[in-house]
Amino acid sequence: MTPRTPPGPGGVPTPRLAPGPERIRPTGPGATPGPEGVRTTRRLAPGLGGVPTTGRNAALGPDGVRTVGRTPPGPGGIPAARRRRVLAGKAAAVLTAAAALLAAGGEPAAADTVRDREWALAALHAQTAWETSKGAGVTVAVLDTGVDATHPDLTGQVLAGKDLVGFGASRGDKTWANHGTGMAAIIAGHGHGPGGGSGVLGIAPEARILPVRVILEEKDPKRDQARKSRGGALPEGIRWAADHGAGVINLSLGDDSATAAPVAAEADAIQYALGKGVVVVASAGNSGDKADRSSYPAAYPGVIAVAAVDQSGRHPSFSTHRWYASVAAPGEDVVIADPDRKYYDGLGTSAASAYVSGAAALLRSAYPELSPLQIKQVLQDTTRHKPKGGRSDEMGTGEIDPAAALAAAAKLKPAPLAPVAAAYPHRYFGTGPDPAPAPEAASSVLGNGVAAAFGAVGAVLVALAALLWFRPRRPAPAGTGDVPPPDRLPEWR
Repeated sequence: MTPRTPPGPGGVPTPRLAPGPERIRPTGPGATPGPEGVRTTRRLAPGLGGVPTTGRNAALGPDGVRTVGRTPPGPGGIPAARRRRVLAGKAAAVLTAAAALLAAGGEPAAADTVRDREWALAALHAQTAWETSKGAGVTVAVLDTGVDATHPDLTGQVLAGKDLVGFGASRGDKTWANHGTGMAAIIAGHGHGPGGGSGVLGIAPEARILPVRVILEEKDPKRDQARKSRGGALPEGIRWAADHGAGVINLSLGDDSATAAPVAAEADAIQYALGKGVVVVASAGNSGDKADRSSYPAAYPGVIAVAAVDQSGRHPSFSTHRWYASVAAPGEDVVIADPDRKYYDGLGTSAASAYVSGAAALLRSAYPELSPLQIKQVLQDTTRHKPKGGRSDEMGTGEIDPAAALAAAAKLKPAPLAPVAAAYPHRYFGTGPDPAPAPEAASSVLGNGVAAAFGAVGAVLVALAALLWFRPRRPAPAGTGDVPPPDRLPEWR
């Protein structure tokens, strides 16, 4: 069993790192180059390797990524590209050869562009939603590893933000702003080139991004230092964003380690933001095929906790299934923009969270009087692919439909902000019924890290990094320590 990490400044636990095992899947046929240098690759199921445990301020990355742009060809012009899924802090990965994307009939799909690969926009009925709102006038705070404001898909969209870490990689370094840039583009990318027809188009292309750096990337050499000294950056960042014009806060990060438990400073910061009318969205977690523990901040009251769905609207095995899931959104084979000007194909609930944050921006833009609870509720009430019984731990109430949510929101009357005592099950406080952790690997962290492409002769290794960094915490029994009892924690309406 991995020893519990001693608390750092302010009583906040500092992280630990415990690598997990690695499994490799067989390779497939080579990939075929298409327009924009995009490689069409076969969708492969996530591997079953163990997930290393990372801690507070560990890197997220897009929950898994493979390169889909500018891949050097191999013999005969066919790249032997490979993709790997990095499941947290170190390189526990699944390596698979990049293969031709197969259509339903088994034939290779026609070569396509980055935009053509954004299946999520069609699944979310974006074109219909944009007839009502594109997110204009709304600021979405992205609390992450930083955002590259010079990326062609984001120029003019990124406001001056805040670096609450204060050290680590800087612009131009390979370990700077990978994950945050990817999430920002999913939310508010406007593409580039003639008519904005190339690159990533976000779900709320007229929203603005407020970057708040609260964590460092996985491979940043200063990461350990940040975890020890900047453990309070997340709650500080939530409050800062709420005070600097954010209408929505995106938290594509989380902690579902064996010691995960609520942290009063974070719970209070979220309530502070909700009390100012700010919608708070967080990724549900990526350990569905592992320990499947509760993840924070997704499990805090008032947060819209987002699970992932694939192109068929089904729940992928990696997506955590827990009682707090609110809704689901695309989280597999999602195109990720990166500061290196390449594009990656990612999987994980980080991307799903970003899509829901963008959808919340559409609603906030069209109906600014709605409260955070009303926005959460209308997103839950208008979902597609609803599970049997209307809700499940796997998908919440189903996959969001921003167009339907906008139509339903038009009929709502604004509700005043008022805190009410929220009755939450005791399992919310602490790890609840989670099984005892297995040695190291089961005590794992989900990393949502954006992966980088690695060149080789005739091959490209791309990191499929599981989205969601984790911050080990000390368990807090209900009603004791620094956490209020379940029936005393308010939820802002």
